[in-house]
This record gives sequence, structure tokens and C-alpha cells, in this order.
Amino acid sequence: MLPQLCFFVSIAFGFIAWGIITARYIWPKLRLRQRAEALQPLLILHSFRFIGLAFLIPGVVSADLPSAFAHSAAYGDIVAATLALLSLASLPRGAGVVIAWIFNLWGSADLLNAFYQANDAGLMAGQLGATYFIPTLVVPLLLITHGLAFRILLQHQSESAMRESRQPGEVTGEELSSGGP
Repeated sequence: MLPQLCFFVSIAFGFIAWGIITARYIWPKLRLRQRAEALQPLLILHSFRFIGLAFLIPGVVSADLPSAFAHSAAYGDIVAATLALLSLASLPRGAGVVIAWIFNLWGSADLLNAFYQANDAGLMAGQLGATYFIPTLVVPLLLITHGLAFRILLQHQSESAMRESRQPGEVTGEELSSGGP
């Protein structure tokens, strides 16, 4: 099998495997939590994005790795990791939610930009060296969890607005099923 084909098949399988894990094990747990509590494990995961700095280390990656891709991916990841940590430290206050939105927008755009930069630079799978696992194993998980974070931020935003707009003494369906307010 051609190396580039192996690379793309690996990315596809990464998305499939992480999608199954997310649907069966991660989302069922997160969806029951309050917004700040649900965001915390996702932000902790993304705090490990400092690993993208490996794209800048000679010997870890090929000397032929396009520098436009390497610099964009590495610095974009360290900014995303920093934003994730800032949001984590600021939650559950409103500033933490705002920073979570900024992190999620930046982090998603950074990963999509990395795919664009790799394609634009004609990146070959072998140029990644030891960092081959980042786009094949880690990036699919990161993109999926960005999707979860968007869902949590949007869903919980509307839910909290609904809770605040309730009249005193009004009982919701959720409270009825859980046995009270």
C-alpha cells in the first residue's frame, strides 16, 4: 500500500475509532453534567496540545518537513493548550466560559488549518517521522472533542437561559423525573 494511502486510511480509522468511543463512553457521561463540569475533562485533554511542539524538533521529524506546516501546527497547538488551561482555571465563572469559546474556536481553526497547510505544502507522511501518530491518532480525538465542546457550550447556554427565565415555583420535566428541584 502506498505510504500516503496508509496515512489517510490511518486518519480515517482514527476518526471511526474515536467516534465510537465518544458515542458509547464519553458523551453519555458528559451530557449529564453541568456546563463547567462537562467542559473540564475536554479542556484537560487539550492542555496536552503542547505535544505539537514536537514538529519543531529536528530528528523527531524529517529535515524535509515543510516549515510552514511545522511552525503553524506547533505554535497553533501551544496557543490552544494555553487557552485550554486558562479556561480550565477560570471555570465555572463567566470568564471561563468566554475563554472556553475562544479556545474552542481557535483550537478547531488551528487543526483545520494544519490539514490545509499540510495539503498546501505537499506534506508526505514520512516527513512526520515520530510525529506520525499526532495526525493519525491524536488529531481525530481533538477534532471530535472540539465538536463535543461546541455542543456543550451551545446546549448548556440555552438550558441555563431557560432555567433563569422560569417563574418561581414552576416545575420542569427534568425536576419531575429526578424527584424535585
